[in-house]
Amino acid sequence: FVIHFSGDIKASEVKSLAKEVDSILAVAEKQDEVLLRLESPGGVVNGYGLAAAQLARIKEAGIHLVVSVDQVAASGGYMMASVADQIIASPFAIVGSIGVVAQLPNINRFLSDKGVDVELHTAGKYKRTLTMLGKNTEEGREKFQEELEVIHRLFKEHIAFYRPTLDIESVATGEYWYGKSALSLNLVDHLITGDAYLLDKYKTHDYQIFSVEYKVKKSKIASLYRSAMQYLVRNGLS
Repeated sequence: FVIHFSGDIKASEVKSLAKEVDSILAVAEKQDEVLLRLESPGGVVNGYGLAAAQLARIKEAGIHLVVSVDQVAASGGYMMASVADQIIASPFAIVGSIGVVAQLPNINRFLSDKGVDVELHTAGKYKRTLTMLGKNTEEGREKFQEELEVIHRLFKEHIAFYRPTLDIESVATGEYWYGKSALSLNLVDHLITGDAYLLDKYKTHDYQIFSVEYKVKKSKIASLYRSAMQYLVRNGLS
């Protein structure tokens, strides 16, 4: 079974991924295999954590899971990939970035210069650590950094659990590597493109290959409305 995941910062495809996993688990048998063709630079930890948990369901069912990375599986993308029994990658795929980053602008000085006061009221000492509008404190910065370190520790524990032979401290620096270097670091298991892997399975293992994709069917009324609006815009009538 072949599924695809093209990740954005919100891991928006996680709902479709869940449905695809449901469909596969409903019919797959122990001797079957799932290939996830993954492309993602990462994003929010909760979204990619959920995506990784969906993939873990495949392994828990005793079905072999392979993740193919042709271009990039970084940060949250690698969090997903690490769940696999085997990670394959093209020679110049970008892999790794096991780290956590967060940033936000602060325009408090600009507002103060314009005579604008910002009041921030919270219930709970650390309900808000850093703010874009108010004045940030060293205590708030320290707490924010502490929260990032907690997420990083959980990230490392996740990777170490699924890839116990990996020297996690040497690769959990936030750096990324290209395929050949990633192989030497045990971040991936084999250098081959997803296309070549599928072709090899088809030729040498007598496999039946099924592409699984979940799509929401749009109503005819919505399609007609969209077509009508496009016609009006093209003809300058709207």
